[in-house]
Amino acid sequence: MRKTKNGKREGQVRVERKPKIEYLGQYKVSRSDELLEFLLRKCNTSRNNVKAFLTRRQVLVNGSLVTQYDFPLAKDDEVKICKVAAPKQTPTVKHTATSVKRELPKILYEDEDFIAIDKPVGLLSVESDKERDCAYARVLEYLSVKDKKARPYILHRIDKETSGVLVFAKNIKLHSMLKMRWNELVSLREYCALVEGRMEKKEDTIVSYLKEDGNHLVYATKDPSGQKAITHYEVIGESGEYSLLKVRIDTGRKNQIRVHLRSVGHSVVGDEKYGFTKDPLGRLGLHASALTFKHPVSGETVSVRAPFPAEFRKVVGQKK
Repeated sequence: MRKTKNGKREGQVRVERKPKIEYLGQYKVSRSDELLEFLLRKCNTSRNNVKAFLTRRQVLVNGSLVTQYDFPLAKDDEVKICKVAAPKQTPTVKHTATSVKRELPKILYEDEDFIAIDKPVGLLSVESDKERDCAYARVLEYLSVKDKKARPYILHRIDKETSGVLVFAKNIKLHSMLKMRWNELVSLREYCALVEGRMEKKEDTIVSYLKEDGNHLVYATKDPSGQKAITHYEVIGESGEYSLLKVRIDTGRKNQIRVHLRSVGHSVVGDEKYGFTKDPLGRLGLHASALTFKHPVSGETVSVRAPFPAEFRKVVGQKK
């Protein structure tokens, strides 16, 4: 994919940038709660003033505007109070004529407890300080159309540059139970990766410790003071310049797959963060293809799959 005069790739996803917002307070939720009661404990002000924050459109939960007093909060939610009313383009819980409608990514699975989407490349899982649009906001809008009190609960995240399976809980109790036993209940976290070069070993396990430097870049080390990371891979296709891998991870560390594959000399294609040299896709060559876990109450297996992208297979000469 060639670049335009300003250095951007043609066809690259255009990112909607947030206007700069100043906050009166920013809080991380440590346990299940209701929004009004949570703010009353965090803010050194009266109940009427806290209610005013909500009615004046000043409260964001995971980047989405909330005005509902009894909005349910879950562990690890982020609550922010804006100094002034949030911008009109802010994703909102209530579906009104002034809401900004955003396309819902393809739904891969949905029942009364969970919803899973095929997150497109270029979309954040949850909002950041630089970008407001995210998968959480789109799923939230979709659920709130049916029930204004409904909301998704964040179980896990995948990188903005990575596409594929992203699962949210619909029930706060299930969310808490899964988060507490995530590594025990999740039996499969599978990805496909397109990497540079031909792998010397067609199947292997990479084990190392991961640390983060001052520039927030993760690197692999033998130092056990880092976070232990385990990545399994299998070559399922290759050409002269590239290898297509099926990857399974036992640990979900930040940028784990990208860092591990680079550490063995085969960077994921298009990985601007970790030193790619080839970019046949015009995007990062990483896709979350499957997530399987046990329902914490019923014990039933929930398995969600997003097919390998056809463009990944095409690079190594596979039709499907």
